[in-house]
Parts: sequence; C-alpha cells; structure tokens
Amino acid sequence: MLGSRWAAGKDAASAETHIFVTHYHWDHIQGLPFFAPLYVEKNQFQFYSFRSKFLGRDSLKQVFEAQMALPYFPVDFSAMSARRKFREVDGGDSFKVGKNKVTARWLNHPQGCLGFRIETPAGIVAYATDNEPGDKALDQSLLELAADADIFINDAQFTPTQLDSTRKGWGHSSWREGVSVARAANAKTLVLFHHDPDSTDRIVDEILRDARGEFDSVFAASEGMVITLGAAGEPVQAHMPGSRTALRREAQFRACVSGVTADGQKFEEETIVRDLSLQGALISLKHSPRIQSELQVTMETPGAEGVQEMRLRGYVVRLEEGVERGTTAVGVVFTD
Repeated sequence: MLGSRWAAGKDAASAETHIFVTHYHWDHIQGLPFFAPLYVEKNQFQFYSFRSKFLGRDSLKQVFEAQMALPYFPVDFSAMSARRKFREVDGGDSFKVGKNKVTARWLNHPQGCLGFRIETPAGIVAYATDNEPGDKALDQSLLELAADADIFINDAQFTPTQLDSTRKGWGHSSWREGVSVARAANAKTLVLFHHDPDSTDRIVDEILRDARGEFDSVFAASEGMVITLGAAGEPVQAHMPGSRTALRREAQFRACVSGVTADGQKFEEETIVRDLSLQGALISLKHSPRIQSELQVTMETPGAEGVQEMRLRGYVVRLEEGVERGTTAVGVVFTD
C-alpha cells in the first residue's frame, strides 16, 4: 500500500528518500522486503537507525540481510536494485536533511528505540513510537522531543487500565500519557499511534473519544492518513483514504445528520444520502464536521411495511468540497 502510493507520486528523476527506522522489532521492519520502490534501480534511499548492542556495526543493514536470507524470503538483499545508504545515529544526535533539522532521542522500549523530531519550514513533527512512561531520564527525553511540536505522534497501544496492570513493562503507552506529554510539551496536535492488534475499530473510537475529552486536537492514526501542516495559527488538517468509504452504491434516502463542527459547535441538518454502502456513506452537508468526529445519521428507508427509520452511528473519515456550492462531501464509516 505505502509503496504503491509512494511510487504514484514520484517522477522519473526521483530525489533521494530518507527513511527513519525507530528500532528492530518485527512489527517495524517486516514490511521492508515488500516495499516495491526498493527494487527500482533509479530510486535512492538513505536509512537511519541506531547501532544495536546485540548486532554491532551496520545493525540496520544486518537486519535487512538477515530477514531476506534463505529460506525466509524468495530473494536475498542483493535483489534490491535501488541505491541504498545506511547511517547510524544515536540519541541526542541532530543532522540536516535538506532544509529540515532532524533530532533523535532515546525512548523507553526493550532493546532500545529512537524517537525522531523533524523541524521543517512549515512546522515541527515529533514521532515517538514504542515508549513506556516511568523512566525519569527517558520521560524528559520525550518531553524534549515533543516540545512545541505542531504534530506529536505518540504510542497509545494500551488503555490506562492496561498500562497500570497487565501490560506494565511491555514498552508501550496510553492515550492518557500522550495527552499529559502533549500538554507539558505544549504540542498543538496529538496523533494516537501504534494501536493494539487486539483493539477493534470501535475500541480505537472509544480511545479517541476519551482523549478528545481531555485534549482539543487529537486524531487516531490510520493507514493512508495524510496530515498537513497549515500556515501559522491555522489548524492541522487530516485527510483519510478514500478506500475507507469504498464500494458505495447510488441511493436516495432522506436523512437527519447531527454532529460537531471543526470549531466544536453542535449541528443538526436534513439532507439526502445518495452514496451508501454496508460500511459507510458519502453525505453532502452544509456544515463541515470535524475529521474523525462522531456522526448520528437517522435515515428513512422504504420497506415491505412502509417507510422505516434506521439509526446509524459512525465517524468522519473524509472531507471534500461538495458538488453543490457551499456544501461539504463527508465520508462516514458506520460503527453501529
């Protein structure tokens, strides 16, 4: 998925691409052999990660070679024809990538993990995956990483209850800890990341709802999500992939939709739902709801016993300019 999207946005004279690898656990490296752009000769990649005490020099290159060694993968590392360079970085290191300043900081995770802070002309992004609070020095490291960030992407794998009991010591965090750090670091937008594999979409929705009750600008990361830094003083914009509302069918149902706008105002309006699927709908609204906010949709549907009322609950995954002037096309995924 990521490789296909990456390739679609590149021209024939692709510039060097920089990839930051936080650590060497399977869930963070196993996609690399399937990343199609690495097999295209004209592409150039610069990888960054730390020297593991378990692997020694050229740790990341060793990881690449080992996971593609026979019989674990059909081809070995030499099949990747793109130009590849590997740079070892340590916690506290800072370096330039074009006009951007990148700083690495150690996080609290078994066998070591780096977080990255990227200071760009448009704003600051802090990426802190796989981190458990509780180590005083590393908690301070995280605060420095996230200081004044426009976007703070933070590990939120467990609920606060899990983190305090059955998942303590596993090397992960919760939404509540993310909110606490975001406040203390004066971060503007918090993105909850590294969802637990056992968490359903509904559980993630509940976690997001809890976090938004404590911090104003919060998103839950999802595959294909694009977050854009705006001008100074403007809110961060998030765009969700169209595939989340795919397989629609044309329909025409009268509906009443209620929710919350981007500035926190409640609204309710009558509309016609024209694109509908089992998973979601594309709804034209005069109001513009907040991305990932909850919507209540009450539709009138014809049936054998006459018109029936169907109540659905969902969340906003996509916002586009509507066909009709002054409207917003709202992509909704239903959870109930």
